[in-house]
Amino acid sequence: MLSLLEKSKFTIEIPNILHALPILLQNIPKLHFQINNYNFDYPFRDFDWDKARRALMALWGSHKRKIMISLGVLGCGYFVYKIYDGYRRKITNKEIMEFDADKAVDEAIRSQLETLFENIQRISDTITLPYAMHFLRDRLSEKLDLTYFMEKLMQTKGETGIRAATERFELWEKVKVLSFTRAATSLWTMTMLTLYARVQVNILGRHLYVEMTRSDGSQLLGEESDALSKIEKQEYLTTADYLSTYGFNSLVMNMRNAVSQVMKTKQLNSQFSMETLQETMMEILDLFMGVGSDLVLFNWVDYILPETAAQYREMSSADDASTLMDFTKLEQLISETRAVLSSSDFKTVVEISLRKGVDLLVDEMKGAQIGDVIPLAKLLPRVAQLSTPLLEEPAHNNFVKLLRNAPEVQLFYTFLYANIPRE
Repeated sequence: MLSLLEKSKFTIEIPNILHALPILLQNIPKLHFQINNYNFDYPFRDFDWDKARRALMALWGSHKRKIMISLGVLGCGYFVYKIYDGYRRKITNKEIMEFDADKAVDEAIRSQLETLFENIQRISDTITLPYAMHFLRDRLSEKLDLTYFMEKLMQTKGETGIRAATERFELWEKVKVLSFTRAATSLWTMTMLTLYARVQVNILGRHLYVEMTRSDGSQLLGEESDALSKIEKQEYLTTADYLSTYGFNSLVMNMRNAVSQVMKTKQLNSQFSMETLQETMMEILDLFMGVGSDLVLFNWVDYILPETAAQYREMSSADDASTLMDFTKLEQLISETRAVLSSSDFKTVVEISLRKGVDLLVDEMKGAQIGDVIPLAKLLPRVAQLSTPLLEEPAHNNFVKLLRNAPEVQLFYTFLYANIPRE
């Protein structure tokens, strides 16, 4: 670059601009300036600064007004920009502070909701469901007891004659029906109680979430801040006992009808494999869930929950505490629960859960199976004993754990917590 400037005359013309380069490299031999018709052409070290000053003053005199207006406009623009920038920074800082405050409130609400949800889940898993399962075992042993029929079979074992043979045949038919009724009832009630308990927890959790968001975080944990009081939650959770207390008799009657219809073609000497047992159990459960048209009760949801809160209040023994409960809130909870239980999505989950339960039953029976097939008469005692593992304590119940961990069940409850399904 420097060599190029040394070999040629370098001309710079800056008309009407109040700007000049006061210093150039000393080794530039010739430099030519032209400012407002003032010509400068001599070595830089001999530069005439007085002549340059007069040229700049002439430039200022010619364009003073324009320069002052330009500087004024630039100054006003800069002032306005500084005002806008300060306002923008203020608004931004305010929004950041509000965002941080909202985030802190959301974190607090989320933490409180998790605590409340875990408390409800703990009550359901450790108190409500175990108590309902225990009560159900007692009702099942009372309603479907095989002891009397087995003793009668032992008494008529050595007798001969047509009458004794006819009596033994009738007793075996009753044992056959009662054994499968006992197993199918145990599986169905265990499945329904497990699913129903989770439905309750998710509905309560959803109500708590809605109330928290309405309070905008101003109210957190505490008896007064909770939309559902402890008494109301307790009464709603105790509706899990409705199945074993009020719906059990109708359930057993209709389950027995379904078993009788399916098992009427199964003879005592029929050879049963585990696959045959699996198909038979599913046929009974499908018929019970509504495939048949000759069942007494038209809606299996009625086994689990009353139609209205008023009906539940009339059927249950009310104490002094229950009179203080919000009837409207209980009615809303029961109505939402029946909507969930009556939905097609829940029916699909029930069918999947029942099939998983039957599969697990058959898998466990295969371990003790000797041979590929076995006469139905020898299989009946094992079928009758299936109620023991099915209605075991939830903490040690493999069937309950299987249902809780099923992906289809977990997905259903995820959607349930976000939005109550319609009928």
